[in-house]
Amino acid sequence: MSERSSYAPGTPCWVDLSAPDLDAAVEFYGGLFGWEAPVQENAEQTGGYRQALLRGQPVAGLMPLMQEGQPVAWSTYVSVADADVATAHVSEGGGTVIVEPMDVLELGRMAVFLDPTGAAFGVWQPGTFHGAGLVNEPGALAWNELTTRDTATAKEFYGRLFGWTFEEVEMEGLSNAYISIQLGGASVGGMVDVSGRIPDEVPAHWVVYFAVEDADASVSRIEGLGGSKAFGPMDTPAGRLAVALDPAGAEFAVIALSDQALESAA
Repeated sequence: MSERSSYAPGTPCWVDLSAPDLDAAVEFYGGLFGWEAPVQENAEQTGGYRQALLRGQPVAGLMPLMQEGQPVAWSTYVSVADADVATAHVSEGGGTVIVEPMDVLELGRMAVFLDPTGAAFGVWQPGTFHGAGLVNEPGALAWNELTTRDTATAKEFYGRLFGWTFEEVEMEGLSNAYISIQLGGASVGGMVDVSGRIPDEVPAHWVVYFAVEDADASVSRIEGLGGSKAFGPMDTPAGRLAVALDPAGAEFAVIALSDQALESAA
């Protein structure tokens, strides 16, 4: 089922991009995924933040850089019942608060953190807005994956914060098992140990995956729109995927979901 009207606490529910040139980002992702991202009526109150729409449903956020030094990157937000309580737990668990809990109009309440391994993520306490209205279909969010060099610390931190449990999955091409993030018996994300696999200067981070019909065709489209391929496409049990960079350097992934992945997400 691709339409969503709610997310259980502990479930990744939203992603957004901080971009140095918002209009260029809208053009790139619109050309790639078919998104529309009109200027919103409350743009002055939200710093120019836009919702990307697919079939009239919100699927991602796009915003200009809000402060000096802010990275050009996609961010993952996890739904919570109380952003203030989550913030206290982050501090107690060894994380760092980057943005204190704040109301976003009547839409909800948010906060942004670094986990103890250095990966940035956010939480979203829904008000009138619950998160992505479509998932797991071409052009919509399909997966959220933590790449880190310290999976033991990440497991302890996120397990206490969100109630996640973790299941190791052997996967061809990985020296260490892939880690499936579980919530209430369902898989809600993944984690991978990237020690020795990516340059040391690249910090731990969450990777955002968008579903596509054809990963190979999408890579060609990305390159034609001014982006670049980081690696792939490659086949996995979840589907054929590739990691790419948009023209401003923000990393994201595309995946043509396998039948098995679609069945497990239904």
